[in-house]
Amino acid sequence: MNSHAPAVGRDQCLLARVREPDAFVEDASGVSDKHGYDELLPQPPSTRKSRASFSGFGHVVRAFPKRIAFHRKTPKPADHACYDDYTIDFPEIALVDEKSVMNSPAWDPVGPHTHSRTPGWLRRCQDFHSSPIPVVGFAPPTFPDDLSSGTAARAAAAEQNEMFRCLRKLHANERCVRRDSESGIGIEVRPLRRVSTVPRIDPFDALPRELFTHILSYLDAQSLIHSELVSRRWHSVASDDLVWKRVFFKDFSSQSHRVPENLTKFQVCGQGLGSGEAEQDWKRMWRTRKALDQRWFDSHAAAIYLEGHYDSVYCVQFDEDKIVTGSRDRTIRIWDARTYKCIKVLGMPSRNHPISLPALTGRNGHRPFTTVSSQQFKLEPYGGRPDIYHVGSILCLQYDDELMITGSSDFTCIMWDIQASWKPIRRVRHHTAGVLDVCFDKKHVVSCSKDTTVCVWDRQNGDLIHRLLGHRGPVNAVQLRGNLAVSASGDGVAKLWNIICGNCIKEFPSKDRGMACVEFSLDSLTIFAGGNDQVIYQFDASTGELVREMSGHSGLVRSLHLDSANGRLVSGSYDHTVRAYDIHTGEAIIQLTGWTASWILSAKLDYRRIIATSQDSRIVIIDFGFNLPGTDLLEHRRARNSSSMIAGMGC
Repeated sequence: MNSHAPAVGRDQCLLARVREPDAFVEDASGVSDKHGYDELLPQPPSTRKSRASFSGFGHVVRAFPKRIAFHRKTPKPADHACYDDYTIDFPEIALVDEKSVMNSPAWDPVGPHTHSRTPGWLRRCQDFHSSPIPVVGFAPPTFPDDLSSGTAARAAAAEQNEMFRCLRKLHANERCVRRDSESGIGIEVRPLRRVSTVPRIDPFDALPRELFTHILSYLDAQSLIHSELVSRRWHSVASDDLVWKRVFFKDFSSQSHRVPENLTKFQVCGQGLGSGEAEQDWKRMWRTRKALDQRWFDSHAAAIYLEGHYDSVYCVQFDEDKIVTGSRDRTIRIWDARTYKCIKVLGMPSRNHPISLPALTGRNGHRPFTTVSSQQFKLEPYGGRPDIYHVGSILCLQYDDELMITGSSDFTCIMWDIQASWKPIRRVRHHTAGVLDVCFDKKHVVSCSKDTTVCVWDRQNGDLIHRLLGHRGPVNAVQLRGNLAVSASGDGVAKLWNIICGNCIKEFPSKDRGMACVEFSLDSLTIFAGGNDQVIYQFDASTGELVREMSGHSGLVRSLHLDSANGRLVSGSYDHTVRAYDIHTGEAIIQLTGWTASWILSAKLDYRRIIATSQDSRIVIIDFGFNLPGTDLLEHRRARNSSSMIAGMGC
């Protein structure tokens, strides 16, 4: 029978070899059968040499069907015929039993299919007589006519290569299907290969200098300092003023505590943000502010004592250029904040000689690292008629860049023109007792008195607008923020007023006894009050709730002042102590005891110093920036320009 035997004969032979494998035996000449099935198989051509034996090749061919199984699928059209017409499916086990393959429904060599059971790639191979043609299942391969040129070996190699290709394709598909991406099961972990060279790209080379400078400006100061050590080019960019300007304002400027429009910079404590000029050494300014804050933390300060008043000093206000004080001796003194010299006296003193100054003893805790004293007793009062000055103690004062208003125990307030060399321009009388406190903005003036009233009057002409009634005791302190004013009284209640309609909005009672001082935050959200019960209350102005109590004093809390920009609150007490608190936590920052010899009557602060007045007629400047290099860079430009004006104010 030739190689072109009918397909039915070949199928019967295939089925017979699968169902009765013992019917085929090997002899010296090759494979033969017991029942004559070989007659149905295609026979090699007559030119085949009788001495050639392919028994070894038979073993190779019969070994492959035990490891792979071919599953039938619906074939594609003839014009797309290829070896992808059959999908090779491998069971989970490595070896496939012949009986399980035979009984599998996916393997049906004699099923009722109308198409050829030979894959397309095998059919194409039949056209080339120089190559062996593998068959499906366990049937032996169909050999070409010419077997004399090593084609049997090539057939075995082709069969093995095809099997390996199918195995690789199947394993790749199984990894894609069975991988558990959520739990990580089945993910292969391989050791990382060591990279001999790490690629490094300098951003300075890849980016424009302007963009690189902008990126560095978002770093914190410590990271920026480290960046300067990378290279010379990095140092030039990381030291740029624009970079350090952004870092400086990010660390020391609070956008939520800007000065309200109706207040001037003289009415709030200095912020230490420099002159605002385009060209400044921002990196040096940042270093100075960090050193200054560290001195605050360590309570490392110098004590500068100003001596010139003849009696107790009741009130003080200062800026980076000048210090203004009011005393029981009926005078107002103006001091140079840099030289500590008294440059002007307003009013006629009630006595011609100072009181005896007690010794500064009993300092506990932190002491000044140096002490400076400035005595100016013989300075004559600035000209003017005595009848236009106060005839009582100067109990309160406030000034801005144009106007100063003072309140006295003579029941009156005097308005002074600062730009006209501090000339008195108007006396206002709206109270029937001593004026204990006064404050104003660009439109209104608010004063309080021992007569239990709060008066609101016009800044331009001094006319009374409202008289606020409600307190049952002396009103000791008052603060103004826009249309709101807060007052503290000896009756133990702080009141929040609307000065436009004159109504009381809320009340903030103390737990015991009266209140002597009050502070109102710049954002009008927080009220601080202190008094006879030796604690400082922090209230929420919107809800009226008590936020916290700050303790530590052992005497009456006589004075409070708030530095919203730096988050500090300073207090002065009759226990001879000056304290500073963190307004965010309520914790005490510093405690200075015995720096004065008597009661603290007033205390104010800014970013670098605290100035306190006392009953012993001294003014003490607690300067944390004394002899610290670079503090002049932190001053405002207005203060620098006004220094020449202050220098020309000699009597």
